[in-house]
Amino acid sequence: MAETDSGERSEQATPKRLKEAREKGQVARSRELTTAMLLMMASVSLYSFSSSMGTGFANVATRAFSPDRKNIFTSNQMIASLGELLGDVLLSVAPFFLLLFSIALLSPLLTGGLAFSSKAMAPKANRMSPAKGFKRMFGMHALMELVKALAKVSVVFLVGYLVIIQVFPELIQLGQGEAEAGIGRAMDLVTRSFFLISLSLLVIALIDVPYQIWNHAKQLKMTKQEVKDEFKDTEGKPEVKGKIRQMQRELAQSRMMEAIPDADVVVTNPEHYSVALKYDAIRSSAPIVVAKGVDVIAMQIRKVAIANDVAILPVPPLARALYHTTEIDQEVPHGLYLAVAQVLAYIFQMKSYRQGKGLRPKELDELPIPDELKY
Repeated sequence: MAETDSGERSEQATPKRLKEAREKGQVARSRELTTAMLLMMASVSLYSFSSSMGTGFANVATRAFSPDRKNIFTSNQMIASLGELLGDVLLSVAPFFLLLFSIALLSPLLTGGLAFSSKAMAPKANRMSPAKGFKRMFGMHALMELVKALAKVSVVFLVGYLVIIQVFPELIQLGQGEAEAGIGRAMDLVTRSFFLISLSLLVIALIDVPYQIWNHAKQLKMTKQEVKDEFKDTEGKPEVKGKIRQMQRELAQSRMMEAIPDADVVVTNPEHYSVALKYDAIRSSAPIVVAKGVDVIAMQIRKVAIANDVAILPVPPLARALYHTTEIDQEVPHGLYLAVAQVLAYIFQMKSYRQGKGLRPKELDELPIPDELKY
């Protein structure tokens, strides 16, 4: 059972797996969306450029069927005339095809974004494997592609059939009028057909895009063992370890600063060391160190204490002893009980005095700190 669980791809791809897949060119793509966008923009382009293209085609047709007599007697003149006609045709359709080319490049960015990979173009032996070739031909992916292809053909055929039935009378009359008017009308019919077909293909694309995103995520899923192996691999790198330690320090420092407003006193060196103490008789049997630091962090502790009206008491020997012997959220050592008790008693008496509830306490004498705890 454990082997089955570890071999099942049930875990979402990690950022590292997604990055590696993108580097290999494996991103979610929908060719149906590209096709629909191309046809839709083609219809918009034809509508926008139909006037200029129709005029250009009409001029080319007029010149082609009414040539200058002096240009038809030598091959060089004929070739030159044909070259001019071809150039005019290209100029007429250039804006249309440039816009389609731009859409063909940009539409894939809607799903998967920009991803260029030389690895995807490199030859691979497994692509030449007959067994894997048959698997690709008859797999689920091939079946879905076949279903989409049949759907596209059916939709295009149905829409095309309905459009032809609707415009058939107009098609018959196209050759009965002037060339320029006929070409303009033909452009309108083609534009309408492209737009209707693109709308129908867009419906298929709206179904295909979520499927491609889901299928891509499914293909990149990992087993629990792969996730564990990747974590071990990345965790072992020095830069990753350093980043983790840095994040842990920042998190611990953030929590430490949040605990200072509830402290009873901050004992200091007075500049290099700062240790915040809190005594809660319900939670613990001895005072607890809720924050400590040296230099810059010590200064930050003092700033937070001042901002929150927490008493600050310069007691260098005790501050150094607490810093070196006690971790955050730990009770003070037994050897420092008496010294810490005198400090807390002094602070509590001073608070009462400032509130007008008692006498001013005497200044602290030298605190009793054991020699083995002096730093």
